[in-house]
Amino acid sequence: MVEKIMLWKGREMEVKKLSISWQFLIVLVLILQILSALDFDPYRVLGVSRTASQADIKKAYKKLAREWHPDKNKDPGAEDKFIQISKAYEILSNEEKRSHYDHYGDAGESQGYQKQQQQREYRFRHFHENFYFDESFFHFPFNSERRDSIDEKYLLHFSHYVNEVVPDSFKKPYLIKITSDWCFSCIHIEPVWKEAVQELEGLGVGIGVVHAGYERRLAHHLGAHSTPSILGIINGKISFFHNAVVRENLWQFVESLLPGNLVEKVTNKNYVRFLSGWQQENKPRVLLFDQMPTVPLLYKLTAFAYKDYLSFGYVYVGLRGAEEMTRQYNVNVYTPTILIFKENIHRPADVIQARDMKRQVIDDFITQNKYLLAARLTSQKLFHELCPVKRSHRQRKYCVVLLTAEATKLSKPFEAFLSFALANTQDTVRFVHVYSNRQQEFASTLLPDTFQGKSAVSILERRNTAGRVVYKTLEDPWTGSESDKFILLGYLDQLRKDPALLSSEAVLPDLTDELAPIFLLRWLYSASDYISDCWDSIFHNNWREMMPLLSLVFSALFILFGTVIVQAFSDSNEERESSPPDKEEAREKTGKTEPSFTKEPSSKIPKKGFVEVTELTDITYTSNLVRLRPGHMNVVLILSNSTKTSLLQKFALEVYSFTASSCLHFSFLSLDKHREWLEYLLEFAQDAAPIPNQYDKHFMERDYTGYVLALNGHKKYFCLFKPQKAVEEEEAMGPCGDFDSSLHLGECRGKSSSGLGPRPIKGKLSKLSLWMERLLEGSLQRFYIPSWPDLD
Repeated sequence: MVEKIMLWKGREMEVKKLSISWQFLIVLVLILQILSALDFDPYRVLGVSRTASQADIKKAYKKLAREWHPDKNKDPGAEDKFIQISKAYEILSNEEKRSHYDHYGDAGESQGYQKQQQQREYRFRHFHENFYFDESFFHFPFNSERRDSIDEKYLLHFSHYVNEVVPDSFKKPYLIKITSDWCFSCIHIEPVWKEAVQELEGLGVGIGVVHAGYERRLAHHLGAHSTPSILGIINGKISFFHNAVVRENLWQFVESLLPGNLVEKVTNKNYVRFLSGWQQENKPRVLLFDQMPTVPLLYKLTAFAYKDYLSFGYVYVGLRGAEEMTRQYNVNVYTPTILIFKENIHRPADVIQARDMKRQVIDDFITQNKYLLAARLTSQKLFHELCPVKRSHRQRKYCVVLLTAEATKLSKPFEAFLSFALANTQDTVRFVHVYSNRQQEFASTLLPDTFQGKSAVSILERRNTAGRVVYKTLEDPWTGSESDKFILLGYLDQLRKDPALLSSEAVLPDLTDELAPIFLLRWLYSASDYISDCWDSIFHNNWREMMPLLSLVFSALFILFGTVIVQAFSDSNEERESSPPDKEEAREKTGKTEPSFTKEPSSKIPKKGFVEVTELTDITYTSNLVRLRPGHMNVVLILSNSTKTSLLQKFALEVYSFTASSCLHFSFLSLDKHREWLEYLLEFAQDAAPIPNQYDKHFMERDYTGYVLALNGHKKYFCLFKPQKAVEEEEAMGPCGDFDSSLHLGECRGKSSSGLGPRPIKGKLSKLSLWMERLLEGSLQRFYIPSWPDLD
């Protein structure tokens, strides 16, 4: 028993020693990690000082990244070195992280990220301990740490996305994957994603991975509400991928992000025009000769990256007629060839040929040929790039500026200046030219008054970004002669020894952007971009992002239709006031009149202090009668030339109180012009005077002045008002109302003439106001006609 106890104690001591040794080893590893973290100095890694500018940091990063990239450097420690370089640049390129590191020795984000990693490890370990789950049994790498090793170098944070990815998307498209833990679909697409990333990244496509569990703010900003999601970013705009995740679809998606006019198809018919466009666009021309019928994606991505500096064309060597170009420029049709043309369209400025072109090789080749030999200063941005500000005595940059007038063809002074620039190309001297008529303030600052209208050459050096320069203008105008070239060459040689040669000093105004589109075009471009974004968002993007826009659209439609409906109801109410529908239908069927006791006369106050009365002519006939709106009526006064003034005054007084109704219109008809039209209408009036079959002189002298017709153009009926004098004449005629013969007509005219004395003309309309009230009540008799006759 004692031996067993001793043996047990011995084993317990061995276990304790073993656990102590393991604890010591873990502590030692942690100490080494802490020391390595403390030893990490981003300034030392990039080889820059603590006062270095962002431009110096970026320049150092590009140089080291190119040197230590794992694809180029086969050193075993190249990958670790590259990760350190990227981490150092991530800290120093962000002012907030850089400031935090300068004060506290770290970037300020490692603690929060390590805490999240520890929480993830604890939750996963706790799951294993409680449920005895072995993920290797199912062969599903649910643990995100194993999967994150593939996407680790592509992980994006919100600040990194806003400060670097979005600005960089104006030079290259980005393909971003949204993933999360415990995502079955993420596991399924991972092999395809990995293969596509390796291929597209080599072509120049930016890659990013967002973990929705730890970067919820960024995932919500991108509009990704489910995992996995794949989206593309170009020019700061987001587009979602909606097809099956296969290699071909991902390539097509990236290609669809690029603008369609990046590369122009060049043939033997248009190559001269394409190459000659350098003068108008102020850009070198790039031609790619290849055997592919379509433009390769690599070339499109390159064109997008350098679209602000060069114009790109593509020549399919298998096309008929391409032999002329290949023979002229000595191109090997079996090898992809890139030619760069500058001011000379007959001879390329640089050539590169390779069977398997790499993006880095193309970038280096194009970077060396971004500008023309004597580029034109068309904007302030281009001026900053071609003539940078002096930084130190060893980094002096001089600009030789030719100030000349604009011409459609190359002038002799410019051709001489161009040949001089070609023969004297130097790293410290840049040759440019300016159109004096387009940049008048710039030219007047450098040129004396005696040089107006002449070409001149100035040598200048920029001292600060505010426009301060020191310069020297050649004393004589530039004609391009050999003596002018010799004088300019002497100044340049003397300038290398004595920089004080630039004795004059001035502050140059900013250059106007000559190639910028006008305001209307910029507005049209912005509107088209906004419409296309809305269209894509409506049919593709998540509905949560579209709710504000949809709410705005439906609100506008609701207000619009609400206004129309209210207007329609108001019009129907006014029509109902003018004629009640129930009694109106009954009277239309029976033809009888019924007095209405429920409707009071119109008590509306007139809106105007006058009555608008228009003449009914062949011009206004259609609009005022034939096509009159439903529910509206035209009250027409019949008059002659002799009674026009007096009847119109009385008519206006009688109908003035009814002008408040918008359903009534007032007109007058000349009896001298349109007697036949009036007589045709009166034939349909049942109680009107019968119209004889034969027109004699007594009938043509019948007086219709003072008659008033209320015409409903839509329903084709009218109401008739006869003046008091006409009613008394008909009553006095009695049985003589039948005009079958001229004898009876003469007798009846004699009776009527002797029975009634003369009355004032204005007295004819004395009871018109009472008739108007009955018209609005709907109690007047209506006379229907089949159609409105022509006024003529």
